[in-house]
Amino acid sequence: MNWITKILKASEKIKTVIRDRVTAKDLAASPWTSCTCMSGPILKKDLKANLFVCASCQKHHRISPKDRFSILFSNNYEIIKTPLPKDDILGFVDTKSYKERLKNARKNTGLDCSMVVATGAINKINITAIASEFGFLGASVASAEGEAFLAATQHAIENKNPLVVFTAGGGMRMQEGLISLSQMPRTTLAINELKANNLPYIVVLTDPTAGGITASYAMLGDLHLAEPGATVAFAGRRVIEGTVNEALPEGFQESEYLKDKGAIDLIVERKDIPKTLETLLSILLKKKAHMSSTEDKTTELSIKTQQAS
Repeated sequence: MNWITKILKASEKIKTVIRDRVTAKDLAASPWTSCTCMSGPILKKDLKANLFVCASCQKHHRISPKDRFSILFSNNYEIIKTPLPKDDILGFVDTKSYKERLKNARKNTGLDCSMVVATGAINKINITAIASEFGFLGASVASAEGEAFLAATQHAIENKNPLVVFTAGGGMRMQEGLISLSQMPRTTLAINELKANNLPYIVVLTDPTAGGITASYAMLGDLHLAEPGATVAFAGRRVIEGTVNEALPEGFQESEYLKDKGAIDLIVERKDIPKTLETLLSILLKKKAHMSSTEDKTTELSIKTQQAS
């Protein structure tokens, strides 16, 4: 064994020791984080102050539903309690039981499921909103998430609110099998009911949105917005390339590429999402009808003045 090999082996041992000692709990407790642009350590408080967007590369980091709603509703919102079906009907076990995975996910996130529903207002426009927590089993969709989506839709219809969904997640949850897959038609039917009541359904695609989420409620909006650089896909790049046996364009699953191809209407930076939604919903809900009335009165007054003269 030469000296180069010895150094490399020693380096690997050091990396292993550090990796084993640094736990997820340690990372969560640290005041520091980093970005994929490798610009250096970032204080979590500074990242939060910038709406979890990297100041160096403008990467939009994943955020929790709580932070999402705080940005959207200026910290003034109410969480809606949603039904929680029975856990683990199939008794699924892989390296761990599904019940244990659910227990750990709930402990780590403080949530019952990956999908959270809230209600609030943007400049007096009442909105029902859904956001997903990627830290809860990759924000995958199962029966509890399906119930949350249906509860949000029902709340929107009963209160005549538009429904705004911030999508995230890797797809349907394998541990619930066909029960999970059945959430795709269930959410689709709920959206159809919303549209039958003439209520806007707006989707904001965030990183990452994939699998059965993309194949169902994520792409059924009246309007599709997306955050910059968000991955929006059905299958992974390598899977697709292996299937079609050809190289795919660079960035073909990013929101900017999809906008260029007409699959997304707008790319909107996180700081601009509330104002953009306000403008779009004002138009869709005809909230600016009072402006038309004012214009009509002005025109009517002008006609009467001309007739009098």
